[in-house]
Amino acid sequence: MKSVSSNPAAGLVFAPFALGYFLSYLFRTVNAVIAPNLAADLGLSSADLGLLTSAYFLTFALAQVPLGIVLDQYGPRLVQTFLFTLAAIGAAMFALGTSFTTLLVARALIGLGVSGAFVAALKAVVLAFPKERLALVNGCLVMFGGLGAYVAAGPTDALLGEASWREVFLLLAWLTAIIGLMIFVLVPEKPRAQTAGSLADALAGLRTVYRDGHFWRIAPASSCAIGAAWAIQGLWAGRWLAEVEGLDRATIVSYLSAMSGALAAGALLIGLAGDRLKRAGVNPRYPLAAAFSAFALLQAAILSHVPVPGIALWCGFAAFGSTTVLSYAALGDHFGKALAGRANAALNLLHIGMAFVMQWGIGVLIDRWPVEAGGHHPRIAYEMAFAAVLLAQVMALAWLLIPPRKQPALGAAEVAGAVGVGT
Repeated sequence: MKSVSSNPAAGLVFAPFALGYFLSYLFRTVNAVIAPNLAADLGLSSADLGLLTSAYFLTFALAQVPLGIVLDQYGPRLVQTFLFTLAAIGAAMFALGTSFTTLLVARALIGLGVSGAFVAALKAVVLAFPKERLALVNGCLVMFGGLGAYVAAGPTDALLGEASWREVFLLLAWLTAIIGLMIFVLVPEKPRAQTAGSLADALAGLRTVYRDGHFWRIAPASSCAIGAAWAIQGLWAGRWLAEVEGLDRATIVSYLSAMSGALAAGALLIGLAGDRLKRAGVNPRYPLAAAFSAFALLQAAILSHVPVPGIALWCGFAAFGSTTVLSYAALGDHFGKALAGRANAALNLLHIGMAFVMQWGIGVLIDRWPVEAGGHHPRIAYEMAFAAVLLAQVMALAWLLIPPRKQPALGAAEVAGAVGVGT
């Protein structure tokens, strides 16, 4: 594809995939608002609620490696259309399910269906835009995710005043089907010349990614940071605000809405900053380390109950939780277009896998303390669970800060040898 500056169809590539990621993030975070309804209707414990919500992440993670291969082989248009059909079916099942098992399977199917929303968008962006603009465009993409999280908060809570959570999911099923149809109709087909190569070639390219030292320098810190951001903002922030801070539902929803706006703004601003720093020749490891450090400090401040308005801390948490836009841009620049799908999927696998472990694990840790009078867990249960998540980030950040051995970006010949085709 041509660059955005010379390709008038670039908007048709970006817009429907951005809407798809918007919907993916809405699904990811909507349980933070409907969690009290789910717990009341089904009698769920914290561990049950964590497992039900994180089932999205489990199937999402399992799909990432094959997704990277099929995206590089067949292109994002067909792959994303098929997956969004599955997501629509899962949303309808969730709306109609009457047992925990049915809802668990439906939530897992939703996760599988939207598992390609981000990596497919990243692949489409890499094909459509010049690499020096990737950080900016990725930031715009994640901004749409933030908007999805915003709609999952205030607007969804308002809708719950007029409709049940089941009706909300029926609406989401229809929206998912419509966006999938938009991708199929509006996005240009990937040229057949770019789909050459056998499955063995594709797997060779994936091995190249996983054996790359640059990948493993970035991946642990990126995974622990985004895992915490998704796990907490997608479910446990609302429970913390209710059971630790003692806030009422209206205030909690206002916090979640503000956090979603901060996520969108943070993604855009971090993308802009990454774009400027890239053109200035700054090593991406340094802004990544700085932003991840700020993210960890904000969590420490929340845990320590520092005398700062809580909404400011939580909005900072949400904004810096979008720092991983720089991780994808750094990998796209390092691996090039031929391996971009597999590199992004390889990183996304770790991101989503960590989010699953953290979201479910927080619930398991909280349930180690008995429920007190009033049906709430004690403050220490949440503090210890959140502290464990923070400790993992600090350890991964220390690894990122260790100076790595110098490793050049993969050249065209090396990439061609890895994937078995020309670039």
